[in-house]
Amino acid sequence: MEDKKFTERELDRIIEMAWEDRTTFEAIEFQFGLKEEEVINIMRRQMKPSSFRMWRKRVQGRSTKHQKLRNNKKGRFKSTRQKNISGNKISKR
Repeated sequence: MEDKKFTERELDRIIEMAWEDRTTFEAIEFQFGLKEEEVINIMRRQMKPSSFRMWRKRVQGRSTKHQKLRNNKKGRFKSTRQKNISGNKISKR
């Protein structure tokens, strides 16, 4: 489990994705090849103990962090501030 090496930028992105409520552990696994347990271990090593405890309390059992527990009947959430992508260019408002 410890054999995977990530750049500082990749670690920052993994941590950012783990903090995001709507990013599933499956999405992190797809992008970085890390199982939920490995993400938890990275968070434990990279964060202050109090921050790690706060994060664990937030994500434990949260349906939005686990693909199988999600209720996608309403579709994906998209912020109105999120830009549309069309033809590989970011469209302007």
